[in-house]
Formats: sequence, C-alpha cells, structure tokens
Amino acid sequence: MAKLLLKLQRYFRRKPVRFFTLLALYLAAGSLVFLHSGFSGEPRVPGSPRSPAAAEGPGLPYLGVMQLSRGFKAAATMPAGGRRHGPWFKSTSKEPSDRGKSRENGGPRSRALRSRSGREKEEDRARYIGCYEDNTRQRTLRGMSFFDYKKMTVFRCQDNCAERGYLYAGLEFGAECYCGHKIQASNASESECNMECKGERSNICGGINRLSIYRLELAQESARRYGSAIFRGCFRRPENVSIALPASQLMLNMSVDKCVDFCTEKEFPLAALAGTTCRCGFPSTLFPLHEREDEQLCAHKCAAEEFESCGSAEFLLVYQTQVQDNRCMDRRFLPSRAKQLVALASFPGAGNTWARHLIELATGFYTGSYYFDGSLYNKGFKGERDHWRSGRTICIKTHESGQKEIESFDSAILLIRNPYKALMAEFNRKYGGHIGFAAHAHWKGK
Repeated sequence: MAKLLLKLQRYFRRKPVRFFTLLALYLAAGSLVFLHSGFSGEPRVPGSPRSPAAAEGPGLPYLGVMQLSRGFKAAATMPAGGRRHGPWFKSTSKEPSDRGKSRENGGPRSRALRSRSGREKEEDRARYIGCYEDNTRQRTLRGMSFFDYKKMTVFRCQDNCAERGYLYAGLEFGAECYCGHKIQASNASESECNMECKGERSNICGGINRLSIYRLELAQESARRYGSAIFRGCFRRPENVSIALPASQLMLNMSVDKCVDFCTEKEFPLAALAGTTCRCGFPSTLFPLHEREDEQLCAHKCAAEEFESCGSAEFLLVYQTQVQDNRCMDRRFLPSRAKQLVALASFPGAGNTWARHLIELATGFYTGSYYFDGSLYNKGFKGERDHWRSGRTICIKTHESGQKEIESFDSAILLIRNPYKALMAEFNRKYGGHIGFAAHAHWKGK
C-alpha cells in the first residue's frame, strides 16, 4: 500500500496539472449534485415516502424538508391548527409557482397591499379615500401643487397640504402633489393608481392622470385656504380702518371668493370681510395681525354662501391673497465690487438659508454661496450662481470650508444653533428639501 501511495505521489509531482484538473472536476461534480437537489425540491432517497404521515416513525416525527432554492425559502408544512410565526406561512397552501408570483415586488397587487398597509399606519393624520381621475387641463384638486421627481413621499405631500389648511392631498405620477378643498372628478379603478412614490418605494403615489387622494384629518382650522387665499384669522376692526385698509367695496352678495378676487384685482395682499363690506390693504402698524380674536366673533354667515363666515362691522375675517407685498425692496447685486469678503458661516442645518433670506430682504442685495445650489437659485437666490470671489454679493454662505477658503475672508457672520436641532434640520433637508421633511421610513435606517 505504501508503495502505491508513493507512486501516486511521484506521478502527481511530475504532472501537477493533472492533479488540479481532477480536483476541479471533483468539486464541480459535487456542486452540480448539490444544486440539483436544491432546485428539484425534495431530495429523493430510494424507498423514502413522500407523505409526512408515512415518514413519522415511533419517536421520530416528520419535520419537513428545507428547500434550498433562491433565498433559501422554507418549504416546511405546518400541522393543522399549528402556530404560525411568520407571514410566509399564510401562503403555504399555494403551489410554489403561485407563491413565487405573490412575492414579486413588481406586481400591482403586492404594491397595492403594501400601499394599503402604509395607509393604515397614517390613519391618525390622513385617511385614504381612493383613486381618482385627473386632467392636465382641468385639475381634480385645484389648490397648491408641487413636484419632486426624486424624493416625493406620501407624508411629504400630506404635510405640505395640511400645513396650508387644505382638506385633501393627492399624489400623481409618483412625484406630483396636489392640494384642494374639493374633489372635482370621478373615481377610477384602484389598479390604475399603480406608480410607486419616487422617494418611498413601499407606497403608491397615483398613476398616469390618476390621483391617490387622502383626506387630511388634522388640517388646521387656523390655516384654512379658500381657492388661492390663506385664512389668517378673526381680528378686531382697527381704529383708522380707512387708512389701515384703504380699498373697500360694498357687496350685498358677499362671499369669501368675491372679496378675495376683488382685493387680488386691486393688488393688495390682505382681504378683510366685514359683513357686507370687503376691505383690502397691507399688514402695517395700524393692522399688524398680531392679536387674533376668537373665531366665533366673526361667525356671521355670508349672504351668498350658507357655509361660509363673512365677519361683521366690528370683527373682520382676514385672508391673505396671492399678491406679493410690493412694499418690499427688489433684490440686486452690489453696484460696485466689495473690497471685503464677508462669510456667512455655519454648520449645515443651522439656519443659513433663512438668514440669507432675511439679509436679502433687509438690505436689498443678493447673498452668495461657496457651493452652488440649483434649487435655491430657482427659488430666487440669484447670487447663488455668481462666483463667491466676484465681490457682487453682500456675504457668502460657507459650510465646512477648508482652511485655505476660510483665510480668504476678511470677516464673518457666525450662525450657532442647538446641535441637535441642526442635525435634525439637515436630515430633513437631505430627504425633503429646504422646506420639507424626511419621511418616517427614513428615520428607521442606520
């Protein structure tokens, strides 16, 4: 025997290629046998019964067979009345092919089920009422709208609509959000709302010309919106009402829409309903909108609308129109190159963008940025695109700049915020934009 082993050893020393070839063939054959047993279901042993009942011996109960298919799905069957520990046990009565189909992520039925489970979790904030038709020429929800083709979520749409006092929030095409007080279209089949949200794959955000509509249960009364106007509240009539609210008109058939339309046409940002008189004006020291009264004092029905209130001669019901306050200064670049560079420095989330907005409104000059942000540029921060060394902006936003960049500035405005709030704000900005919020699903990650 020793001589035989010695001969084999000498043989493979001379021919190492043969040794490795035989070893590779042996491993490949073993792998094929293993895979064949996994994909073919139960491994068949000659003489072994397929029936669980027949397999049970006197002290050896049948425990099922682990099926080594993709994902190592357990194919063990449970006895009748046995305890179920996981959702996959609910589909054990189906054939393997059906079971595979039901687990596909792309199926419309599974997406609808996931969306429904997501809706149930949001019952405290909004109630899903169905899939509705929509038309680009005549929108079903005709209030505010906004789009986000990367990060749209159900919660973000609901939150934006609720914050502005709308009763309904609708999502369409996976990325579009529409708000409104009335649903002005008919129902559509639930299967037509089949597009996942761009920022939340587990929920459905409408379809092509189809809206997934929610009724907002927590829309604040203090932020009710009628058409394009925002409800500001009930206020006592100012002493010099003709100076505080210079434009007025008597309206025997008074309604909120009529007064808002009148003040919008006159280009005033405030519309105040005083019984049968509509007054328009600006917020001012004479009418600052700081001391809100009980809404019941303004609860006098409008002549033209049974379910609307129109205030009285002493207590005005005030709405904010879409007219911009034209008393604010227009923003522009500095007329001459600045001799000093001023940094507006902060950690992300400390309120840099809001500070820039206040600085621009107070001075009338654009602020710049070390990092270009296209979304801010589109929102009116025109200094965003200008090079930070141009000297045409009043100060430059910096976030975590290096030592070399810091030494380039002559002075700085340093913003300091509670670190916890700054981190929360930066997380919300990352997933919801500068004025948005991260979805609940984003907070569950690492």
